[in-house]
Amino acid sequence: MENSMFCYQCQEASKGVGCTLKGVCGKNSSTSAAIDLLLFVVRGVSVVADTLRNCGYEVDNSVNTFVTDALFSTITNANFDDESLLNRVKKGFAIREELKKVALKNNIELPGVDEVLWNGDEESFMDKAKSVGVLREKNEDLRSLKELVVYGLKGMAAYCEHAARLGYNDDEVNSFMQSALNLITVNNLGADELVALVMKTGEVGVKVMALLDTANTEKYGNPEITKVNIGVSNKPGILISGHDLHDIEDLLKQTEGTGVDVYTHGEMLPAHYYPAFKKYSHFVGNYGNAWWKQREEFTTFNGPIVFTTNCIVPPLSNASYTERMFTSNSTGYPGCKHITEDKDGHKDYSEVIEIAKRCAAPQQIEEGEIIGGFAHNQVLQLADKVVDAVKSGAIRKFIVMAGCDGRMKSRDYYSEFAKALPQDCVILTAGCAKYRYNKLSLGDINGIPRVLDAGQCNDSYSLAVIAMKLKEAFQLEDINELPISYNIAWYEQKAVIVLLALLYLGVKNIHLGPTLPAFLSPAVVKVLVENFGIAGITTVDEDIKKLA
Repeated sequence: MENSMFCYQCQEASKGVGCTLKGVCGKNSSTSAAIDLLLFVVRGVSVVADTLRNCGYEVDNSVNTFVTDALFSTITNANFDDESLLNRVKKGFAIREELKKVALKNNIELPGVDEVLWNGDEESFMDKAKSVGVLREKNEDLRSLKELVVYGLKGMAAYCEHAARLGYNDDEVNSFMQSALNLITVNNLGADELVALVMKTGEVGVKVMALLDTANTEKYGNPEITKVNIGVSNKPGILISGHDLHDIEDLLKQTEGTGVDVYTHGEMLPAHYYPAFKKYSHFVGNYGNAWWKQREEFTTFNGPIVFTTNCIVPPLSNASYTERMFTSNSTGYPGCKHITEDKDGHKDYSEVIEIAKRCAAPQQIEEGEIIGGFAHNQVLQLADKVVDAVKSGAIRKFIVMAGCDGRMKSRDYYSEFAKALPQDCVILTAGCAKYRYNKLSLGDINGIPRVLDAGQCNDSYSLAVIAMKLKEAFQLEDINELPISYNIAWYEQKAVIVLLALLYLGVKNIHLGPTLPAFLSPAVVKVLVENFGIAGITTVDEDIKKLA
């Protein structure tokens, strides 16, 4: 295939427009093509599945599982393995054909779109991929709105998969994802109809985040205030990254009594806040920082690294840790061992554990503790204290600084912004954006830490619940009357569904940075500015004046 692509789904889109030769994330043109083709297949499966549902036919849950996994595997930094992605393509075509047989048997007419009809062989996959990518929609504004929906669905799929792995499913969420893909594939929707679909995506986004919150808390208990060690022990360790709590439960059970310690990395840090995991004495701490520093931190860790979800940075060619990298679920990287699950949804980490036993203990790169665990249940236990602090003027403003971190130098802004905030301001955070300020000495207000970490990016739901409860406590009519400002950093598509969920909940005047999404056309930006007050960031000094 010729060396070309087009991708603008993440914040690092080249030149603020899109990656056309190689992704800044590290994916090459063949991987990008495999992802485009997989999304083509997902649209086809969704068109047929949604048509069958609309005619009263039940669709097997295996279809939901495929669509969710396929969407998740196309999120930025999730899967760089062409073979893994193309295997999903072949599986998708097989599922689509089985669904088409059901339609044919029952005389159900299917839409005559390419996603339903095309049936080329494997040799023609890469040629087909050239015509089915983002630029297939020629109208810039319609393309922008369609991709906004799709990227929201990708984030939704991530949260849906985590919940499903804990046994929590919602038919409405699954059917909506497929219905939305059907609509943007088959119907010639106008801008107003697509804006309505964007808002509906936000509505279902709230639902899926609530579902995952229920799954996590019913399974592992409500997060509680926790001090997490950021130093190391003298035993060998396994580093687990990503977001999947089911996986860390499996790993902790299997490493118990083996002499191998377990450390979290990146977005897995909030696992320490759950009561169910505190019984494991070998669950010793968090190693390192946000995802983008992994090349140096994986080198000094010395032991195996397990990726449960996205946030892979392709190792350098001379990296010493590549042979110690393992992927699972929707992730993949060429040459790395992929850990599959058994029929009961559990994974066997015995190979990882044996490798760990032969490795040196992690090299210490920092020491001390960081505090977190301020999800909605914990904060609401402190509600009286918080409300009193606001009423007395001790807390004047909450600043929501949730979202993603990234490697661009411009993200130093968030550390500087946190440092520059007046002493009567409290930061509410979730996601790996917290690594820009969670190790700063920002102190507390009447015993309330000035950085309240609710957890992973999906735990942004907690921040919405906290805001809604504060609205009740202060007897306000509108959530925007609260002393809360929003200065959110974004990187990938899970941040998109969080943003759409906040917009659906009526939150206005969100500042989004370090840049506005490249996939938003000028006309779509204008709609977001006029209807929701969305704005970019400027300088720390100027934004402190506006937000604090």
